[in-house]
Amino acid sequence: MVAVPAPNSTRRRLTQQDVEIICAKHDRLFSARMGGARAVFAWCELHGLDLSGRNLSDADFTGAHLVDCKLVGARLDNASFFGADMQGSNFTDASLRRADLRGSCLRGANLTGADLFEADLREGAIASPDRDKGLRIHEHETRSGDARGAILAGANLERSRLSGIVAQKADFSDAILKDAKLVRANLKQVNFNGANLAGADLSGADLAGADMRDAVLVGAKTFAWNIKDADLEGALTDAPAGRALDDLPYEQMLRDHMLWCETGGAKGKPSIFDKADLRGLGSARGFDLTALSARGAVFYGLDMEGVQLQGAQLEGADLRHCNLRRADLRGARLAGAKLSGADLRDAQLGPLMLAPERLLPADLSGAQLKSADLARADLRQANLTGADLSRANLTNAHLKSAILSGVLREGSRGLEQVV
Repeated sequence: MVAVPAPNSTRRRLTQQDVEIICAKHDRLFSARMGGARAVFAWCELHGLDLSGRNLSDADFTGAHLVDCKLVGARLDNASFFGADMQGSNFTDASLRRADLRGSCLRGANLTGADLFEADLREGAIASPDRDKGLRIHEHETRSGDARGAILAGANLERSRLSGIVAQKADFSDAILKDAKLVRANLKQVNFNGANLAGADLSGADLAGADMRDAVLVGAKTFAWNIKDADLEGALTDAPAGRALDDLPYEQMLRDHMLWCETGGAKGKPSIFDKADLRGLGSARGFDLTALSARGAVFYGLDMEGVQLQGAQLEGADLRHCNLRRADLRGARLAGAKLSGADLRDAQLGPLMLAPERLLPADLSGAQLKSADLARADLRQANLTGADLSRANLTNAHLKSAILSGVLREGSRGLEQVV
């Protein structure tokens, strides 16, 4: 634990103008111009001020009072928020990579879509001042990180350190917590719906009453965790989800299917992998799986770059965090499929030509595409009715004649000009 001395005097109250001056000097420092200085807000009062869009990487907010501040889209990488009070602040889409948030209070803060890669949210020791001896540390108060009621939906917390954090009723829905440390964390009634906790350490964590539906818990450490009354419906663990791959002659089935594709049906035969857990394949890179039937199958995390799945029946399939870059999914049936976090850059999701005047559009109705990367993807004529594209990247995607009625697009990119 690190001890941080607090000053004897009352916090220095900064105005918006003061903040602008400090930020300008910080910008000059980062651009190697004369008159630059690191932004230091330690122990300052910044209640309600606006720091949105600012580059404050490496800034010092130690012990600062940031209640109800606006930091939307701010760059705060490697910044120190040790012991800071950030209740009710808005950090939507902010970058806090490797930030020091030990002992801070994020109660009720909004961190939707924020990037907290390798951030440290563990407990911290706050030193109280000695009236007679100035800044001499004479006792410590240990604070757990406080994120009660905080909103971290879709946030990136990969490899972050949250051991001992108090985050009751916080919203981590669809957040990425891969390899995060959550040892002995208080996570009662937390929303982990759709969150990726692969490889996370949840040893001794209290998850009583938590919503863990559709969460990814592959490789997670769960020794002595408490999941009383937690809802784990649809959660993906190390146990097979559906038909186990080892129970199927899958290698022969794949060979038969690819031969069937290669010979136009003259040899081999089509294979059916409905409700099979195909994670054990590891890779399907470049496979020709045209017209494959894999309804409700689990592909989670597979490398499927360049795979051919034209006209494939993938309704309800789990393709979360798959590498589908440059995949051919023309005419694929993906209604209700889970594609959150998938890499679909340059993928073909346009219509499949069955005859000179007969086209089969791709069906993505009701699909989950939250935080998926669809940059430059071909989605012409695709049916996206009711699909969830929250925080998805559709930069330079081809959307001519695509059906987008009822689409959820909060935080998405590339749909700004699409009605």
